[in-house]
Amino acid sequence: MELYPAAADVVRNRFHLLPGRAQNELTGWTSLNRTSLEVPPGGTGTAKVKIAVPGTASRGERYGVIWAQVGTPRDPSRPVRIVNRVGVRVYLDIGRGGEPPSDFRIENLTPARAPDGAPQLAALVRNTGGRTLDMSGTLWLSEGPGGLQAGPFPADRGVTLTPGSAAPVTVTLDSRVPNGPWKGRLTLMSGVVRKTVTATFTFPDAGRGPPVEPDRDLLPLIGLVAGLVMLPAAAAVLVTRRRRRLAAAPGGPPPWKGALPGERTRRSRTAGAHRRPGG
Repeated sequence: MELYPAAADVVRNRFHLLPGRAQNELTGWTSLNRTSLEVPPGGTGTAKVKIAVPGTASRGERYGVIWAQVGTPRDPSRPVRIVNRVGVRVYLDIGRGGEPPSDFRIENLTPARAPDGAPQLAALVRNTGGRTLDMSGTLWLSEGPGGLQAGPFPADRGVTLTPGSAAPVTVTLDSRVPNGPWKGRLTLMSGVVRKTVTATFTFPDAGRGPPVEPDRDLLPLIGLVAGLVMLPAAAAVLVTRRRRRLAAAPGGPPPWKGALPGERTRRSRTAGAHRRPGG
């Protein structure tokens, strides 16, 4: 089995494997501790990969693949050669200050029908972070006709988003799924970054339906309203405690000055009761 690095790129939101042993900057920085490996049937083998980035390298991402390949021997008399290979993608980010954050936003959902009649839901996803993302995810349907539920349906893999780019991530459903309306819950992810949105939509009989914006999350709004309600209450508590501290201070004003109405009445009666025996 042969081991070697080769170049790759991202073209039209797809991770593109360049043919053969194409080279780029990343492959020039990459080395393996062995170029071949003997693996018995059903066994495993290990190779170490080292990427030495020069100090003069410019900022940005580089893409490549570490290939493991087996094939028929080269024979000039046979123009066709069978080659089997499997690879590991390499995403290398060069910059200062640590790894850039990864994030994305689901902007809208578009219900549609594929040419073969299968319903589809296309989510427009925008990469708002600093790293390239490989998207995956699942869709659940609920509150359908007659209370139907369906799912999970996996999102079509293969969409790769470079920083700042946007592209649809499509979920293809079973052709027996009715038009709806449906309440959909879509979860998309790339690595540890995960986002979930919900929306109500209806699949068209053919073609594409109108885009639907995801439901707005009410939790931040509820938290904001609760915070605004608590602010006056907290201010009242602080004022009350301040007044009570002033009333208890030695040499301060009489107890009823600045006290609450109920406190003034109670303290006045107590003071009168102490004066009666001497009167």
